[in-house]
Amino acid sequence: MQTNFLPEQLADPGVAESEKILRKCVHCGFCTATCPTYVTLGNELDSPRGRIYLIKDMLENGRPADNEIVTHIDRCLSCLACMTTCPSGVNYMHLVDHARAHIEKTYRRTVMDRLIRAVLAKVLPYPGRFRAALKLAALSRPFAGLFRKSAALKPIAAMLDLVPASLPQAQNGPRGLNGPMRGRVAMLTGCAQPVLNPGINEAAAALLERLGIEIMAVPGEGCCGALVHHLGREEESLAQARRNVDAWSRLIDSAGLDAIVITASGCGTTIKDYGYMLRLDPAYADKAARVSALAKDVTEYLTTLDMPEPTTVPGLAVAYHSACSMQHGQKIMRQPRDLLKRAGFDVREPREAHLCCGSAGTYNIMQSEISAKLRDRKVKNIAATGADLVATGNIGCMTQIADRAGMPIVHTVELLNWAYGGERPVSIRRSDDGANQGVARTR
Repeated sequence: MQTNFLPEQLADPGVAESEKILRKCVHCGFCTATCPTYVTLGNELDSPRGRIYLIKDMLENGRPADNEIVTHIDRCLSCLACMTTCPSGVNYMHLVDHARAHIEKTYRRTVMDRLIRAVLAKVLPYPGRFRAALKLAALSRPFAGLFRKSAALKPIAAMLDLVPASLPQAQNGPRGLNGPMRGRVAMLTGCAQPVLNPGINEAAAALLERLGIEIMAVPGEGCCGALVHHLGREEESLAQARRNVDAWSRLIDSAGLDAIVITASGCGTTIKDYGYMLRLDPAYADKAARVSALAKDVTEYLTTLDMPEPTTVPGLAVAYHSACSMQHGQKIMRQPRDLLKRAGFDVREPREAHLCCGSAGTYNIMQSEISAKLRDRKVKNIAATGADLVATGNIGCMTQIADRAGMPIVHTVELLNWAYGGERPVSIRRSDDGANQGVARTR
């Protein structure tokens, strides 16, 4: 793509980087075939190619964002399916991130839109606030239908629809190695996940420790920054990234780490990008790159270990839903499937596996109608596999699909923990109470 930026514009590192990305685009349109919003809406401006033209026009002319570009950029899920498809290596992720930051700085949203976005940014990344907000929101669920009648209040209705009936409590069971230490890792605690499903990190910790992996506590760690990053709140996301880089760097220097293990693939995609996000900060560039290099999805890390034979063979058919942040963001395709197959599960692939389920961070709140269409399409394809349950590696996907799937949905690591000597996942236990399915065979 030909560009016409002025030298003074290219003096801005963000614009200079975006110009390099724009020049790689050859207009081929391969991205349109795999873009969920284009497939759903059929509008060229809701495809990556269309958005690239809009972003180019905005940046090249040095103008503030307008209603048109905000509408189409807001509809982007950042699923990154376009990057998997693109033959030219266009880094759409960094381009759309820059566009969102530009929108945040130059566009005046409505009062209600600003309020909702501010609430999301100030609540979701903080587990204590998030838990309290969910408890309060549960009392307001009867009013969701009323909020849905107003376009400005639809995001509030979507939030209330997603509120769980109850919140699980962390078990905090016995921790410690059962044998000789084979490795040492830090494990991201996260923000939303430990509130919605603390059993995921508990299962990961139990499995790793049985395999001889010591898990180090990380004082000062917090939200990875993904939630505010995708809202265009650049400074907030960088502040959260710096805090985590500091926390992990202290541990790397004092104890040494084999990996920073992450159980939410959305977080993993962002943490692996810390090196890029902080590349212009001389105090953090090297440290952030080191952290990014150590970041591993839990399945990615498990494949580096010498796994024993499973102690329990559940004998269940599993529909594996590969989160966009897993398959497109981190390019992790084989590892989760191979681990599940080795553990004795019958892994089945849903049709249109490349398409997003519509969760995408806060997308199912801010763009609830498009999100619902994508969710229903995903659920239909999962049901067609005839599987007993769904496995995935991202809490956002689990929350999005759970109520409509018609079968248990569990994190991949919960199934692996079960197969290698851990407890049966809670959601499967609940399902088995109502139907005698998936009885495990113990070797």
